[in-house]
Amino acid sequence: MNATPATLFGRFGALLGGAALLVACTGPEPSPPPPEPVPTSEAAGCPESGVKITGGQVDTAMFSRAMGIVLTNCGTGEHTVNGFPVVRVLDADRQPLDIVVGNGSQPVSAPDSYDAPPEPVTLRPGEQVTARVLWRNEVTSTEAAVNGSYLEIAPAEGEPAQVVEPDGGVDLGTTGRLAVNAWAVR
Repeated sequence: MNATPATLFGRFGALLGGAALLVACTGPEPSPPPPEPVPTSEAAGCPESGVKITGGQVDTAMFSRAMGIVLTNCGTGEHTVNGFPVVRVLDADRQPLDIVVGNGSQPVSAPDSYDAPPEPVTLRPGEQVTARVLWRNEVTSTEAAVNGSYLEIAPAEGEPAQVVEPDGGVDLGTTGRLAVNAWAVR
């Protein structure tokens, strides 16, 4: 049983054609469908509370420091703020420092236009209010200077806090105090 080259070529061609038909019929295995998106505000970068707190630039003048903070309603419903943010200074390990935080500018500087009395403000989604954090970098004793790395800020007493990292930290010197103004639309 001698096969001629034409016969071998014909058999080989039939074999290749059959294999091609088999692949064409089955095709590549379909990829699994992508996972369904989870519709939560956390996925969009909004905390579960529906508000996000961010810090602005730290303005410096002589020994004075001021940093604006912004509360944005990133949720889907209205959010009302009234009063002062609750602020704590944290060290590099995010541990609280023993710092006195006062409401209004007076614990740190003379009263100014930011010292308006707090009023309730209801924010629709996307709207913002601002406040200001003040401190002094003064060394007036032989105690070690205190330098915080973060601010833990809650919109109000009892509400969840968020951590903000001021550019350059919180260089309190030996003053041991910080001041915060009320939330307001400015």
